[in-house]
Amino acid sequence: MSKTLYRLHAAPDFASTVPHLALVRLGVPFELAIVDFESGALDTPAYRAINPLGLIPAMETPDGPIFETAAILAYLDERHPGVLGPRPESGARAAYLSWFFFVTNTIHPLTMLLVHPERAAGEAALAAASREVHAQLADRLAQLDRALAANPSLGWPGIGFYLAVMVRWSRRFAAVPGDVIDPAPYPAIRALLAAVEATPAARAVVQAEGLGSTPFTAP
Repeated sequence: MSKTLYRLHAAPDFASTVPHLALVRLGVPFELAIVDFESGALDTPAYRAINPLGLIPAMETPDGPIFETAAILAYLDERHPGVLGPRPESGARAAYLSWFFFVTNTIHPLTMLLVHPERAAGEAALAAASREVHAQLADRLAQLDRALAANPSLGWPGIGFYLAVMVRWSRRFAAVPGDVIDPAPYPAIRALLAAVEATPAARAVVQAEGLGSTPFTAP
């Protein structure tokens, strides 16, 4: 592998969309390797050597394979500082990291539970679990919205790209239609989604993955 080449193992509208956005924004040479997960590719020895968990995404790098969406973004941020988030020496770095990991460690898991509430409570309690997850996610998004309103400089691509995909899923794929997340109460988040959607990186990824004309503001 070339020292400047990344190989992202991905599938359209999976978590790999987040590092896909980041790689295009960084403008670094990379290859997009679409994983045929329906044929069992995630369980092959070749793929498990890259991601032992058998999940998407994973990325081959000059330093070896890396998996987990947040880890891939953190790695790219370290290798190409000052684009996805503030540079390490910046006084804005602490706040950025706090809210970046809030999105990755809080918003992402809650979004997944909104899409798959049965994973937490089983099929019998799916509706009740979905209502509870919806309430928690709405509250956490309100916290993030207040932070973005108070400090718009938090809206770096690392946070914006990740959040855009999570909001998309919470609107498009919620298991219970009545528990879809409506971004209307979150003006700062809505503004960030619109800004992300307008970037050349987003336009390129949206076309490549077939996500529609308004994938984040009105999916």
